[in-house]
Amino acid sequence: MQGLMMHRPLRIIDILTYAAECFPDEGIVSASVHEGIHRATYPEILGRVAQLARALGTLGIEHGDRVATMAWNSHRHFELYYAVSGMGAVCHTINPRLSDEQLIYILHHANDRILFLDQDFAPAIDRLRDRLPSGLICIILTHTDQMPATETEYLCYEDLLSPHSTQYDWPEFPEDTASGLCYTSGTTGDPKGALYSHRSTVLHAMMVPLAQTSSFRAGRKIFPVVPMFHVNAWGAPYTAPLMGMTLVMPGAALDGASLYRLMDTEHVYSAWGVPTVWAGLMAEIEHQNRVPDGFVDLVVGGSAMARSAIEAFEAKGVGIRQCWGMTETSPVGAHGMASTKLRDTRAEDRIAAMSNAGSRVFGVDYKIVDADGNPLPHDGIATGELFVRGNAVISGYYDNNAATDAAMDNDGWLGTGDVASVDPIGRLTITDRAKDLIKSGGEWISSIDLENTALSHPEIATCAVIAMPHPKWDERPVLVAVPIGDERPTLEQLHVHMAPYFAGWQLPDDIIYVDALPLTATAKVSKRTLRKQFEGYVLPEFRKGTS
Repeated sequence: MQGLMMHRPLRIIDILTYAAECFPDEGIVSASVHEGIHRATYPEILGRVAQLARALGTLGIEHGDRVATMAWNSHRHFELYYAVSGMGAVCHTINPRLSDEQLIYILHHANDRILFLDQDFAPAIDRLRDRLPSGLICIILTHTDQMPATETEYLCYEDLLSPHSTQYDWPEFPEDTASGLCYTSGTTGDPKGALYSHRSTVLHAMMVPLAQTSSFRAGRKIFPVVPMFHVNAWGAPYTAPLMGMTLVMPGAALDGASLYRLMDTEHVYSAWGVPTVWAGLMAEIEHQNRVPDGFVDLVVGGSAMARSAIEAFEAKGVGIRQCWGMTETSPVGAHGMASTKLRDTRAEDRIAAMSNAGSRVFGVDYKIVDADGNPLPHDGIATGELFVRGNAVISGYYDNNAATDAAMDNDGWLGTGDVASVDPIGRLTITDRAKDLIKSGGEWISSIDLENTALSHPEIATCAVIAMPHPKWDERPVLVAVPIGDERPTLEQLHVHMAPYFAGWQLPDDIIYVDALPLTATAKVSKRTLRKQFEGYVLPEFRKGTS
């Protein structure tokens, strides 16, 4: 027997129409290095989104067509999110930090009809113009007087919008209609596309604030420093209007001082981004000797935040919420909201608990399996590869059967490539990426655990642990580190610092100091690059003159 309830298809545009009606005083504050600060309310934005949808129609965009963006976080990028999906097309966000080969591959694989880009990225498109898809229309997100002088033929975004009406009759279509396309960064092989639907995106927008309650307050301001080209800024452009919050968009200025000024001026309540960004903000906070006005909530993802960094923000009254997810999970699959019991416990235990990936989000299921695919208990002790399923998890990769077959198991679960444990109350601890674990003498060593402990040393700014081949032990860990100042701790000093947390055989065999660590396109440390950089490295015990 079926229930006698209406069935209205979930549509992304309904988030914005709801916000325009119910939160008319909220909207977007958008910072640009070229145009300064732009402010708009949700009703004003909805009118411009209607203009954009009409303009896309005049350019021949139809249901299911892919429309690409290559842009910073801004009000115009937000408008593209809603206009493209709202008219039934697919918004394809492209990470401009990818290599030329990856950019060209993605544009062709997605078969994009139009590319919207910020003027900062025009030189890259000029360089690649002979390799772009045939007939690709390129549009600069700016005013006429800001248009760059280039050899490539570009249209102007504001000129495109201006002739059109601010009213649009948004079409209805099935809720499983494709809405967005994001590609993984392609650390192995070609990038792979996650094709989101209206249903998955709207459900994700409701799932996140249901779990991450501390980050959402109607009338407050949320600050997505995580780029809109990185898994839709973790869904913030959808969750913020749904929850009645104003989005503060930082544009291209992501250094600590610029972030601090904007946060302080706009009284940002919650900020979202990766650990490397917050290291720069903390340096500016220490320089200013205070946190930005109104700032109390920090959401961290992309990679684990060191315990020492958590302690630094907590000491200044900023609550840390670590989250876990991936492009394939829309992306939030675990949230770091502390339980009431945990908030009332002693600081040391609270911070230790906050150092894990968090608890599962409603609508996301976990299982961990051993090397043979057998399920392991959720006891907080057993570790295995993490598999996930849920309403906002992909069922396969876009136009890539081989990658789909490699990622999905026979029961329809997605393999994440993360090695993890899950405790009886659903808390997730990521032990490592499967490819980053170090196998020494038949035993596993977690590179993440070594890194987090090394980072708590007062003279280590950032670090990464990679495996080096060993004829007897298979692999041994080596620490690659960036010092904070001129002082460089010796390996023996690091061992003393780390010894309380590890067995002697787990400690690094060497420490290599560098000026900076290589980063991926999503601002994570690129261990793949480090491995290549040090492929000729020789462990100390095998160097000439040593025993």
